[in-house]
Amino acid sequence: MPFIYSRTIRFQDTDAAGVVYFANVLAMCHEAYEASLAASGINLKEFFSNSAIAIPITHAEVDFFRPMFCGDQELIHLTPTLISEQEFRIDYQIFAEGSSDRPLSQAHTRHVCINPTIRKRENLPEMMWQWLKQWSDSETI
Repeated sequence: MPFIYSRTIRFQDTDAAGVVYFANVLAMCHEAYEASLAASGINLKEFFSNSAIAIPITHAEVDFFRPMFCGDQELIHLTPTLISEQEFRIDYQIFAEGSSDRPLSQAHTRHVCINPTIRKRENLPEMMWQWLKQWSDSETI
């Protein structure tokens, strides 16, 4: 079951043409990611300042299907998928609120768990396994 994050497009999200600037879609998706972590009971301050593990994004991509404008209400559907014991992918679909027929945009991010001191891969911590179980479509996690 995906996590759904509601958001209003702000003026600061747009470019000179009045549509959402491409890089800001990834920022909005990251907001949804942070909200999903918090909704799972993960303390964001501890998560992002943890000296034992880090889970950086190693790949990101965005596709645009229709423009998004300041004041639009949107719903970001976030669905994580386990890739390995150290890695996961998040698929995002952004819909206009009240319309789920076709997304306005979609994005994908890939994350890997590392020990930030030695920059080597580590297995995902238990809290991330729980997060994956809560929001993933897969029953095998």
